[in-house]
Amino acid sequence: MNNAIFSLEKPQNEPIKSYAPGSAERKALIESMDKMTTEVIDIPLIIGGKEIYTGITEDVVMPHNHGHILARSHQATSKEITMAIEAAMKAHRDWESVSWVERMSISMKAAELMTKKYRAAINATTMLGQSKNVYQAEIDAACESIDFLKFNAWFMSDVYNNQPQSEPGIINRIEYRPLEGFVFAVTPFNFTSIASNLNMAPVLMGNTMVWKPSHTAMYSNYLLMKIFQEAGLPDGVINFIPGDGPAVGEAVIPNRDLGGIHFTGSNATFNRIWKRVATNIEHYKSYPRIVGETGGKDFIMVHPSANPDEVSTAMVRGSFEFQGQKCSAASRAYVPESMWPEVKQKIGEMIDEIKIGDPRDFGNFMNAVIDEKAFNRIMGYINKARESADAAVIFGGNGDKSEGYFIEPTVIQVANPHFITMEEEIFGPVLSIFVYKDKEFEETLQLIDQTSPYGLTGSIFALDRSALTRACNVLKYSAGNFYYNDKPTGAVVGQQPFGGSRQSGTNDKAGSHLNLFRWINPRTIKENLVPPTDFRYPFMNPEML
Repeated sequence: MNNAIFSLEKPQNEPIKSYAPGSAERKALIESMDKMTTEVIDIPLIIGGKEIYTGITEDVVMPHNHGHILARSHQATSKEITMAIEAAMKAHRDWESVSWVERMSISMKAAELMTKKYRAAINATTMLGQSKNVYQAEIDAACESIDFLKFNAWFMSDVYNNQPQSEPGIINRIEYRPLEGFVFAVTPFNFTSIASNLNMAPVLMGNTMVWKPSHTAMYSNYLLMKIFQEAGLPDGVINFIPGDGPAVGEAVIPNRDLGGIHFTGSNATFNRIWKRVATNIEHYKSYPRIVGETGGKDFIMVHPSANPDEVSTAMVRGSFEFQGQKCSAASRAYVPESMWPEVKQKIGEMIDEIKIGDPRDFGNFMNAVIDEKAFNRIMGYINKARESADAAVIFGGNGDKSEGYFIEPTVIQVANPHFITMEEEIFGPVLSIFVYKDKEFEETLQLIDQTSPYGLTGSIFALDRSALTRACNVLKYSAGNFYYNDKPTGAVVGQQPFGGSRQSGTNDKAGSHLNLFRWINPRTIKENLVPPTDFRYPFMNPEML
């Protein structure tokens, strides 16, 4: 037995590689993509460590070339979902007793595998399967995945070191047990790193998982699962079950052993899950922990003192990187009347330079939206703006889905600050802008706070310090991640823990120890070294009466 008291050094964020022409990383990435585009793989379920091929398959395609099939993903039926739950509960008995140092070591090995052996592959699967350019894939699939795995291991050691005070004759301690039951992970298409973290954060704390990956991120998510296995994750700790979302949820959520849900996705889906849990509340062994990050209607507020160049760049990057398919993407902006002509001109000039197309062409800033359903929804909002007297499409607005699901970076100027594109989440490359009178800065802050049901991210641009602090105070609950003079995207693990409240989720802050606390079930243990032998207290002494 190793009785060493192990201390883990605080990690550094993973450096972002440049992929410059002629670089080794660029060559390796191109080779990976070339290989992947010449083959069609079968993606099985993985339950209890075993690969299962159901024969019920769905094609996994490239969004930027939807006629190209990358893989065929086998789908779970009720039989396999039950098997996954049983495998998770069986693995729970052993996994919860594994030393935290051993669990940490698996997480650290997975990070090291992604850093070196699988960096090109995890980026390639994300670029091809989710249509991300090389930079967006690198900061997500590689760097943020690695950061989550390393920083969470460090956060875990910090959690376990949090112990109560003991007094003479008494030893107190807290045992950080995992949840009693399995955790259901429902992961999104837009970030490979989120798929990794939604599973590995609870796993680090001793939990076992039933994982429903997004169909449109299946290519990268299957590789994640294989990396976890290669890192030494025991069979059954994570059970990978692609399948129809509602069908999987209907089978998993009523299960008596459901211990928790780790979710990222739409607000509507999360609300349905929460209601489903509520209808079964008396049936569960324990109250399930529900942790979710949902939508956003993220804003950029511009004060008249702001720098127009900084504002324009933040709007273009914050709105159109990864086609606006980030929960944190800038979707609405408020610009003072005096600055609008200059900002409008600069935004237009930048948009004119944006290239859109296949992520294998490294000159493309934007790529395709994820699928036809998303394409139709986004174009529907743009068309509403075209048809309304309260809005005008001033840049972009066109889409083409004949080969890939491509939509131009689109800017809508609204006359009505409550126009639909200012209030509803679009999840695409669409920025709506309301021009306000310079003297109405305070009223516009109130407008921002009251316009959207969400509370995820937002930013304020100003050189006037009092404007920054005033916006921060008024918009206290409007954004769980708030930025001064920066775009509202790009939270870094260990630096800006991520999450919002209101209808944006439970704000349990991924990328910090706060999220890990949700996956533990603490038990306080008190040991009395010399127990009393007389029931009477000193005040009852007859000689003192």
